[in-house]
Amino acid sequence: MTPDDLRRSAELATSALHPARSGDWSVPAGGLDWDCRSTLEHILDTLILYTAHLATRTDRALPYLRKGDAEAPVRHLIRNITSAAWILAGVAEASPPGTLAFHPAGDSDAEGFCAMGCDELLVHVNDIATGLGLAFHPPEDLAGGVLLRLFPSLPAGDDAWATLLWANGRLDRDGEKLPADWVWQSAPLR
Repeated sequence: MTPDDLRRSAELATSALHPARSGDWSVPAGGLDWDCRSTLEHILDTLILYTAHLATRTDRALPYLRKGDAEAPVRHLIRNITSAAWILAGVAEASPPGTLAFHPAGDSDAEGFCAMGCDELLVHVNDIATGLGLAFHPPEDLAGGVLLRLFPSLPAGDDAWATLLWANGRLDRDGEKLPADWVWQSAPLR
C-alpha cells in the first residue's frame, strides 16, 4: 500500500461522508458501541497516532495526541480526514526504506502504516455510512490491496470489500468465525 492509496482512501471517505454533514451524528455507527461522531474522531486520532509512531520511529506505544473539540462542526472533522491522511502519507514518503515503528500488532513499516490507515478509513467510514444510511463501497482494487497487505493469508475471492469487512469483524461469512486472537499483519511482509 502506498501513500497515494491512503490519499485516495481519504478522498473516498470525505466524498462519502460530506452529504451527511448536517445529519444526526449521535446515532450508532453501524454495529459499534460508538456513535458516528465518535467514530469520525477515532479515525482522526488513529491517523495522527500512526503518523507520530512512524515519524519518531518509536519502539513503544505513544499516547493519543489529539484532544477533540466537542464543539467542532462535523463538516470540519470531515475536512480534517484529508489533512490527517496527507500528513501520514507525507511521513510515509519521507521514511527511509527499512524504517520500522511500534504498532501493538507488530512493528510496522511505512507501507504497513499506509495500509492500516486505509483500513481505518474504509472500515470506519463504512460503519458511519451504515449508521447514517449512506451507501459506501470502495473500489475492489483498494479493498483488495488492504486485504493483501494486512490479511495476506485470506484470499480476496470475488468480493475483496466483503472479505475485508469480514476480516475486520463487520460481516458474517456463513457462520465462519474469526479467531479470538485475530490481528492484522502490521509487520513488513517478507
